Amino acid sequence: MKTNDSMKDENVFYPPKSITRKANVKDYETVYKRSIEDREGFWADEAKKLKWHKKWTQVLDDSNKPFYKWFTGGKINIISNAIDRHLKTHRRNKVAIIWEGEPGDVRVMSYHALNREVSKFANVLKSMGVKKGEIVTIYMPQIPELPIAMLACAKIGAMHSVVYGGFSVEALAGRISDANSRVLVTADGGWRRGKVTDLKSIANDAMDRSPTIEVCITVKRTGQEVHMENDRDFWYSDLMSLPIASPHCKTEIMDAEDPLFILFTSGTTGKPKGLVHSHGGYSVYTSTTHRNVFDVKDEDRWWCAADPGWITGHSYMVYGPLINGSTVIMYEGAPNHPYPNRWWSMVEKYGITILYTSPTAIRGLMRFGEQWPKRHDISSLRLLGSVGEPINPEAWRWYHDVIGRGECPIMDTWWQTETGGIMIAPMPVTPLKPGSATKPQFGIEVAVVDENGKDVKPGEEGKLVIKAPWPGMARTVFGDPDRYVETYWKEYEKQGWYKAGDSARIDEDGYIWVIGRIDDVIKVSGYRLGTAEVESALVSHPAVSEAAAIALPHEVKGNAIHTYVILKAGMAGSKKLEEELRKHVSEEMGPIARPESVSFLESLPKTRSGKIMRRVLKARALGVDEGDLSTLED
Repeated sequence: MKTNDSMKDENVFYPPKSITRKANVKDYETVYKRSIEDREGFWADEAKKLKWHKKWTQVLDDSNKPFYKWFTGGKINIISNAIDRHLKTHRRNKVAIIWEGEPGDVRVMSYHALNREVSKFANVLKSMGVKKGEIVTIYMPQIPELPIAMLACAKIGAMHSVVYGGFSVEALAGRISDANSRVLVTADGGWRRGKVTDLKSIANDAMDRSPTIEVCITVKRTGQEVHMENDRDFWYSDLMSLPIASPHCKTEIMDAEDPLFILFTSGTTGKPKGLVHSHGGYSVYTSTTHRNVFDVKDEDRWWCAADPGWITGHSYMVYGPLINGSTVIMYEGAPNHPYPNRWWSMVEKYGITILYTSPTAIRGLMRFGEQWPKRHDISSLRLLGSVGEPINPEAWRWYHDVIGRGECPIMDTWWQTETGGIMIAPMPVTPLKPGSATKPQFGIEVAVVDENGKDVKPGEEGKLVIKAPWPGMARTVFGDPDRYVETYWKEYEKQGWYKAGDSARIDEDGYIWVIGRIDDVIKVSGYRLGTAEVESALVSHPAVSEAAAIALPHEVKGNAIHTYVILKAGMAGSKKLEEELRKHVSEEMGPIARPESVSFLESLPKTRSGKIMRRVLKARALGVDEGDLSTLED
């Protein structure tokens, strides 16, 4: 895959001609130039590839910055594009979803069958009084009923708020309350590493704390005994067998700017932000980036190994691929259960052509060596993708050489819950540098700037900003427009730039290297957790008076959470208490947030205004220079 070009660096990898010859985008530079010079014209052309019930009157309405609107006056529903239009083409009987459960059970659904299930559940939701604009909370394992529930909400014009099935009571209850949800869709449990995750008990506890819930619909997945409350709890299978669950349901015609879903993401202030995405712009942006970045063809079998509880699952497991008529692979369980060849056996079994996963998963499987993937014929793979955090070059090379056989280009993608879709990534024609997200997507203008908003020199670290709006952007923070402005737009208000909150550098070739979060958000295994959320969980323990959380590098997770606590008077630190606190955080926030360590301190480094200086703790832990301490209180 390496050849000579203007970039002589031995670390530059060139895509094979077999891919570049047939690529959906053959000339990145020309199309990119046009997309910036005629941004609205470019997005209008992309929007024309979708089905609209009524064409827009204006591509971009920027009259109320930063609350941009796209395709105003247009009428659409994402379901018209993700399901309905395929039913009138050769895709009607094409496989839409292949699902494999961790125990080995398999379900296959055509677009025709998916439409039937979505329509039936949409009618069930209607029978429960769900109306256009209402928010339904979904808390489920990775089973087909999860995307079915999402699609059913969208079909009738309701919003969905998916809560990751690994989150615990506190996180679920808080998100239900914030969304003011009346209906919860869950499951009795799911399978993970051969064990049942008991979701219904967590859901029951969360509902006890969330008086807004009137209806809970539960999918029977694992079959264990669960508590069902009269007049509130219903089995999914029972409802789907009733006459109310008709397989015919009209797709609600929505305004392009009508909200499609809210998805909560962790912020530095601890309280998660419910980001709102819309039907029109999100449909255009996810389908365009999915098609361009991954060079998707009609015969591809697409596997985004993310959970739909995160934005990657929303955009590139459910909506983008279904709009493009792809065959989507879903898997319920752990990548190494029962053995570390589980993924590679699935690639072989289903003839998967594109795999999109996280650096954490890659590092985790890399630990088991080359022999596991080599047991399988994984030659069907044509392209690989990476998402969630910058991929370290060592993992990139293993992924490329072992999984990609030195032939599959790696699409290393940078984007956020807020952006709705991929912002920086190569295309299959782009020469690749391990660890770099390479170039901006079409219509996306990126800069790396200093404190004063001036471009930094090539190779220098600075703040990553997006210079112009794009269709997939979040429209606001649910119920808190001021926070939307304050968090993302205030710092560069004069310039009208979006603050990404990440640091980055741009090299001499114009390649973008994303370094990591500037603010206090910890990325563990690609999942964002606010330091304040972790600290709040620790402080909720009766022994703790104050806490600080930082991220330190971890060879598998990318980062691991390390915490520092000040105990209440009369309390003494011990190994037993450390373990108790780690367990406590896990129970409060979910296993993903379990700290790697808890250290007991007499005091925490703080500024004179009382803010904890986490960078000082991090510098001490890493044994590096603590930097400017002029604002340190003591």
